[in-house]
Amino acid sequence: MKRLFFGLITFALASPVLAEEVTPEALDAISGDVVVLGEIHDNPQHHLNQARAIRALKPRAVVFEQLTPGQAAKITPALLKDEKALGMTLGWEQAGWPDFAIYYPIFEALGDAKIYGAAQPRDVVRAAMTEPLPEIFGADAAAYGLDQPYPEDLQKTLEDEAQVDHCNALPPAMLPGMVAAQRFRDAAFARVAVQALKETGGPVAVITGAGHAKTDLAVPALIRKADPAAKVLALGQVEAESGKETGALPYDLWIVTPPTLREDPCAAFK
Repeated sequence: MKRLFFGLITFALASPVLAEEVTPEALDAISGDVVVLGEIHDNPQHHLNQARAIRALKPRAVVFEQLTPGQAAKITPALLKDEKALGMTLGWEQAGWPDFAIYYPIFEALGDAKIYGAAQPRDVVRAAMTEPLPEIFGADAAAYGLDQPYPEDLQKTLEDEAQVDHCNALPPAMLPGMVAAQRFRDAAFARVAVQALKETGGPVAVITGAGHAKTDLAVPALIRKADPAAKVLALGQVEAESGKETGALPYDLWIVTPPTLREDPCAAFK
């Protein structure tokens, strides 16, 4: 397999790692104390790959970006066996996530893993857009790097990326808040993963979007900062047309899949 080194941004909280594109078959040997399994939310193949990784890893805990702690607490072994009832109990459709049917293979693969919800209350995320992050996050903010602002050049880069991600439709005044909210959520997901590792001994799997799975600034980097002894592996999943080179990506491992069919998310702004 072709191996590539990925140079991390200067501010990055993780050291450069050996990065590698892999096929789904590599998931059968995946390992680590914490394995972050990134996804594009509406791509069914990505969830099949996550389920495959979980069956191989046999984690003692699984952390879901998509679930609140309250939702996670409702899940029982019996409920895991009933796709329709599980989706209804979780209020999945009302929460706005893609069709529960494409996520259900992950839940089928959980086995006896303890389920953690990492989703943050909307009012808290909104507060993170305008209030100092240490005040919103709490006493251990420094452990996750939230006590320090990003350098100006990195902040500008992230604001530009946020604008592109939102179809270039955001008022410029909103961009700092969008970056802060993403940073807060990354740290919150990382904190739940660290908690799960301490409480269960691991392995821990984290189900989250590909942006949160990046090794430069996102969840894996923050877990490594908060718990340097933990062996963290970050899997990214990206889309590309057949034969198109992706180049080096900010993941320990990544899988390239064909794009899923979807409407243009920016069509409404054109």
